[in-house]
Amino acid sequence: MANIGNELYIKGLYIDWDKISGRSYLQEIESIAGLEEFSFNRQVTFFVGENGSGKSTFLEAIAVSYGFNPEGGTKNYNFSTFDSHSELCDAMRLVRGIKRPKFEYFLRAESFYNVATAEDEYSRGPGGVPMHFHERSHGESFLALAQNSFKGGGLYLLDEPEAALSPQRQLTLLIEIDRCVKESAQFIIVTHSPILLGYPGAEILSFDEGQIHQCEYEDTDSYRVTEMFINNREQILKRLLEE
Repeated sequence: MANIGNELYIKGLYIDWDKISGRSYLQEIESIAGLEEFSFNRQVTFFVGENGSGKSTFLEAIAVSYGFNPEGGTKNYNFSTFDSHSELCDAMRLVRGIKRPKFEYFLRAESFYNVATAEDEYSRGPGGVPMHFHERSHGESFLALAQNSFKGGGLYLLDEPEAALSPQRQLTLLIEIDRCVKESAQFIIVTHSPILLGYPGAEILSFDEGQIHQCEYEDTDSYRVTEMFINNREQILKRLLEE
C-alpha cells in the first residue's frame, strides 16, 4: 500500500491549545498535551497504547471535528444519549484532502447499541431496508453494519472494533477493510487487536511513552503480550496465579 499523500481524505490536523482550558483533563494526557500538528501518511492508520493513553479521546475529537455524531454513525446522525466528548474537537482544525469521500462512518464498540438502534429507526423510513440489528448477536450485528456501511471511496473511523468480534470475525473485518482500501478508502482505527494490527502497509502510531510515535507491529504490546502468552502459557499462568 503506497503513501498516497494528497489523496487522503484527512491529511492531518492542527490544535489550538489557547481554546482549551488550563484546567482541562486534556492537559494531563501526555501524548496529546502540547501537540500542535499531526499528519496522516497511509490509507490505514492504527492508534495503539495502554488504556488511558489518549488514543480514543484523539480519535473522537477527529470524528466530531469532522462532523460525526460523537456516539457514532454517519454525519447525518444527530441522536445523543450521553454528551461525554471532550473540548478537544473545538480546538482542532482538520486538513482535508483534495478529494471528498463518497461514504463516511464513525463506528465505536462502546456506543454500538445506540448506533444500531438509530440504524434500525432510520432504515424504516421511505426507501429504507430494515437491518434488524437487535435481532442478532452483538458480534453479528456489528460485522453486518460494517459490511453494509463500508464501501470504496469512503472515510471510516473505528474505535476498538475488536471488542465486538471473535478472532475469526476480526479476520473477516480485515477482508472488508482491504476491499475498501483497494478502492481508495481511508481508515483510522483505535485497536488492541494483534489481528487487525497485522494489516500490511498500515502505519501504527503508539500513544505510550508520553508522545505519539511510529511503532512496528512486532513492537506493539498487543503483539508482544499475545506472543509471550501463547508461547509460555503454563509458565506465565503459574507465575501470575500462584504468587
